[in-house]
Amino acid sequence: MAGKTASGTLNSSVASIGGIRRRATVSGIVQGVGFRPFVYRLAIAIGLDGFVRNTASGVLLEVQGDQAALDRFFDTLSLEAPPLARIGSITTEDIPTELSGGFRIDASIGDSSVESLIPPDIAICEQCRNELFDPADRRFRYPFINCTDCGPRYTIVERIPYDRPFTSMKGFSMCVDCLKEYRDPLDRRFHAQPDACGECGPVVTLLDGSGERVDCPDAIHQASELLRQGKIVAVKGIGGFHLAVDARNGDAVTRLRKRKQREEKPFAVMVSGMATVKSLCLTGECEEAALRSPEAPVVLLMKSDGYDLPEQVSPVNARLGVMLPYSPLHALLLERGPEVLVMTSANVSDEPVLHEDRDALVKLAGIADGFLVHNRSIVQRCDDSVAIYMAGALRLFRRSRGFVPAPVMLDEDGSSLLATGGELKNTLCLLHGRYGILSQHLGDMKNFETWSFFGNTARHLQALFCALPELVVHDLHPDYLTTRWASEQNLAAFGVQHHHAHLVSCLAENRERGPAIGLLLDGTGYGPDGTIWGGEVLIGDAAGAERFASLELMPLPGGDAAVLHPWRAAAGYLQRCFGDVPELPFLDGKPKEPVIELVIKNLNCPETSSCGRLFDVVAAITGLGSSVTYEGQAASVLMHAAGGSTGTDRFHYGIEESRGRRQMLISPIIRDVAAAVRRGIGAAEISRRFHRTLCAMFCDTIACASAASGVRTIVLSGGVFQNMLLFESLFTELQASGYRVLTHSTVPCNDGGLSLGQAVIGREYLRGRYRGVIDNG
Repeated sequence: MAGKTASGTLNSSVASIGGIRRRATVSGIVQGVGFRPFVYRLAIAIGLDGFVRNTASGVLLEVQGDQAALDRFFDTLSLEAPPLARIGSITTEDIPTELSGGFRIDASIGDSSVESLIPPDIAICEQCRNELFDPADRRFRYPFINCTDCGPRYTIVERIPYDRPFTSMKGFSMCVDCLKEYRDPLDRRFHAQPDACGECGPVVTLLDGSGERVDCPDAIHQASELLRQGKIVAVKGIGGFHLAVDARNGDAVTRLRKRKQREEKPFAVMVSGMATVKSLCLTGECEEAALRSPEAPVVLLMKSDGYDLPEQVSPVNARLGVMLPYSPLHALLLERGPEVLVMTSANVSDEPVLHEDRDALVKLAGIADGFLVHNRSIVQRCDDSVAIYMAGALRLFRRSRGFVPAPVMLDEDGSSLLATGGELKNTLCLLHGRYGILSQHLGDMKNFETWSFFGNTARHLQALFCALPELVVHDLHPDYLTTRWASEQNLAAFGVQHHHAHLVSCLAENRERGPAIGLLLDGTGYGPDGTIWGGEVLIGDAAGAERFASLELMPLPGGDAAVLHPWRAAAGYLQRCFGDVPELPFLDGKPKEPVIELVIKNLNCPETSSCGRLFDVVAAITGLGSSVTYEGQAASVLMHAAGGSTGTDRFHYGIEESRGRRQMLISPIIRDVAAAVRRGIGAAEISRRFHRTLCAMFCDTIACASAASGVRTIVLSGGVFQNMLLFESLFTELQASGYRVLTHSTVPCNDGGLSLGQAVIGREYLRGRYRGVIDNG
């Protein structure tokens, strides 16, 4: 039987001495996930004496009993830990036996060495969901119900140990009933730090568009009614605000697009249940499991024949981003409101997601018709994660809520350091011991708000883990805000080439050391030769790499203007390939002469080997996108035009060696695409041939690289591999050719994973093993 000691700890009441006493330190995600009560119940069941407590380094426990009992305890500890626990390591030592008063749970202690990991925010569990809708339960319809198996974690933590006084719940004193649960190691809410109820916990309030409180008996029900009326409601959730609107109301969705100035980028939706999901989209077992998982990401699903949402929700796209209600507040909102809601991050002008009430009221004025807010502070804003099922695995395109700050486990220990990522889809990475701790998605580093969010997150991660970085690693691009930030820190700084970081990010995620042949495809990466890289084949590892091959250089007339207006890039590529731009329909009415003059005179016309720009150019020539409103738009439209197949026909291409480096010649591809358009071949067929051509060209180049180096391990990384058609085709063909293919899954292939690669390379630099990127061209 459990009792309470004078010191406030919990213990079983039997005293004994004798046997063996063993001390163990458990690291990993072992706080806030029911690990201590699990240990308590296990020790009591086996009949062991001792204690368990949280420390800043994880969980410390001592158990005393005979050898057979200890063996059973530690076997079960590893095999049957709570579902949300992630044990990194268990270190043990035998110590002198003690006269012990049974087994107890002690109060937490802190120390200067922090190795414990804060768990991510977890979607509402089935038990809490059942209680939420049970009229007999005391938390019936309470929008902040949680337990040790679910609820907010990272977004409410100020510092560790992960105990209530160090979270944004510190201002809510528990009532008698909640306190009883909190103190009972046999209750699933034992030391659930966000635990609360309607008597003692946070409350929800509805405000009108001007920020005035709406007098109503049920704020969530009233917000649901506003949504049914076609109104736009800003909803404060776990990691920030969403802008919500009825997804079946086309006029309301159009109004949201206009107010938010988001012209065409697809919206994600939150759907009341799996039956409705299946009426809209095609789902497999893996996708359904991801939707129902504790992480609860947005999953990109193929639209079904029964898809009936307005085109404004996800225009010109065969997929829809879908998530299920992952908080009790969301579940209540969809219970009485529309069964499908557009739920898009509440931000303006590419700024980070809003998370404070006062900022939301100011910045969303004129956008939201109402605000559903609550008084539990969000310490760290955290956007929704985004995933897709490709080539037999769920793959993250955005790693944020539900996954952060769970670490990427590394092969080697080493010095602490901080990596700053790139300019787009930015994340930070703190290397701490054997952990690669990636931050949540921070956004595009192009404004003060994101810069400020970036700095705050860097400080928070270091403080959270008591880490003292020896080095700050950044991209080589001198004009990135991340490079500037690195230079302003009172630390040694080190620059890493963009595509080398992509290569090493994939190696690190797969716990591989290389060497590997990296096929690294994206839109932009600063090259040491002064050109813009983006279609690269590197051979190497974390210590260095050789640039074996790249796409043929092409001009970008006007620089960034050619990125926003792909027709300009297309005109530049055509001028280079033909010597004169042929007459093609996509150029009708376009001011092409000044653009062509830039190419001829080589004025403001940087050279690029970017694969992302090649997709833009082919999309523009084919008539699928002269201008874009979001990154990757033209490439996405081109991919979807193919209808999910590469076909068998292809365009011409070439591979030639020049000064020790291969060039993958794309000028024949451009000429063939232009000829196909002139012959009246449709966009779908051109897209299929283009994808088939790239697969053949890349496979041929990899074969050359493998023959020259003897390396048979291939890495696929870079944002272009978000293209499902290209990725799955290449992955399948390379595996069929006998290569060992490494890909991303838990870390994004895009620049959201860049900081991990930078950090691992930085460690090689600190060890004195870094040899750089060699470009023989």
